[in-house]
Amino acid sequence: MSETMRAAVVDEAGAEFEVVERAVPEPASGEVRVAVEACGICHSDVFVTEGGYPGVSYPRIPGHEVVGYVDSVGGSVENWSAGDYVGAGWHGGHCFTCEPCRRGEFLNCERAEITGLTFDGGYAEFTTVPAEALAAVPEDLAAADAAPLLCAGVTTYNALRNADLQPGDLVAVQGVGGLGHLGIQYARAAGYETVAVSRSPDKEPLASELGADHFVNAADEDPAERLQALGGADGVLATAPSSDAIASVVEGVGIGGSVIVVGVPGEDVPVNAQHLIGTAGSVEGWGSGDARDSQDTLEFSSLRGITPKIETYPLEEVETAYGRMMENEARFRAVLKP
Repeated sequence: MSETMRAAVVDEAGAEFEVVERAVPEPASGEVRVAVEACGICHSDVFVTEGGYPGVSYPRIPGHEVVGYVDSVGGSVENWSAGDYVGAGWHGGHCFTCEPCRRGEFLNCERAEITGLTFDGGYAEFTTVPAEALAAVPEDLAAADAAPLLCAGVTTYNALRNADLQPGDLVAVQGVGGLGHLGIQYARAAGYETVAVSRSPDKEPLASELGADHFVNAADEDPAERLQALGGADGVLATAPSSDAIASVVEGVGIGGSVIVVGVPGEDVPVNAQHLIGTAGSVEGWGSGDARDSQDTLEFSSLRGITPKIETYPLEEVETAYGRMMENEARFRAVLKP
């Protein structure tokens, strides 16, 4: 094996990517080295490219949607072996000892590691990851298809399965984009009466193909009124990072309904408190999941044939791929194949 690898590095906040040769990292005790087959590009990578996240040091290799094969294991690692097909998502490890960890709430670890932020991620041919941060990937999932499921997938799947929802409930997915196009598929597979809400009427055929039972063109009609006409939403998965778009669906929830926000807007979201009081409704948030949640997402996706719509790029075209993601031009997830 070569002693060097290619990697896309950000030298400082605001700098462009530079594809360089680096030494292949050695796994420390408790770590696993992964030969990267694919790594998704996520909007949260902006925390590296533009800075602003506490604890990011430079130079840094971004990427928290990593899929590949175990290449080498460090000392004290017993549950992974060379050749295992694995993935690593946003949650890059936990301390096991803080109060959230003691309660099994690893995603809320007070000293959590984040793949591609607190340590180098998957925009490279190899990366090292704490063993507890790895998820097994089903062999029938191609690496490029599996990669976005480790962020967009686990976020939408985990949000829906942890909501107070039952098969047959009316569930709307606001936004048919990188998160939303997966949320529609999971909602359909879970047995919900699924509504796609979008300001882009040209996405109606895609929403139907993905499994939506209804399509609401939010550019021409009030989405809240339409949801109420359908009986009131038991849940709305808000995936588009727009304060106005999220606010527009709040009054669409029915009795005990909730708006679950997974797309983070840049501004506060105004809500009609009277409507929430009158329906005992709520607006809540959900973020990602730990490694076991990622593995559950991958296994469910394999079971039900759920895959993302992707564009793939070689590592040398990282600037183009990242730019398409930032300009909302990618349909719908950009994936690097080192």
